Amino acid sequence: MAERQRGERGDALLLVEHPHVITVGRTRGALAHILAAGEVDVVEVERGGDVTYHGPGQIVAYPILLLEEGERDLHRFLRNLEEGMIRTVARWGITAGREPGKTGVWVAGQRKIASIGIACRKWVTFHGLALNVTTDLRYFARIQPCGFDATVMTSMARELDRDVALADVKAALIDELGAALGRRFSASDLTLRRSTP
Repeated sequence: MAERQRGERGDALLLVEHPHVITVGRTRGALAHILAAGEVDVVEVERGGDVTYHGPGQIVAYPILLLEEGERDLHRFLRNLEEGMIRTVARWGITAGREPGKTGVWVAGQRKIASIGIACRKWVTFHGLALNVTTDLRYFARIQPCGFDATVMTSMARELDRDVALADVKAALIDELGAALGRRFSASDLTLRRSTP
């Protein structure tokens, strides 16, 4: 992020698949939404939002972008992230959208398939989004994700009632986020990795 702020590198999109971890954003009272973390690490982070779970089968994307003049509207940035994910899941025939007053991407207004928690400093964005592809949704029962009951969480695999190739979803997400954010990411702009604790 600091390199982007100093203009030493261009925009980047980091895509990771985290090990099991519960992250806590800056929302007041978020820690109270952890019910029973068990052996899963709990990490406080700088992003906005509440508590959520990350783990295998979930794509977590961190857009490290300099918002230029005319782009400096964080609400619009959030809507663009949502749009990129809505278009991504649509490629698999999943109809998803926004829910008034709730951040993230929802199926039928009742099931949350993707979460967003961003941060921005000197108009450079960091943190980002989490799209549930083949995520083991049972881990959400350890928390109240974003303050909701864990039963609201869904995944592409659950909606389709079949397995989904993570690599295919990553490729689609790169394209659709790029289009929604007005950027075209090349291989040099991407970091694709599975993170470790």
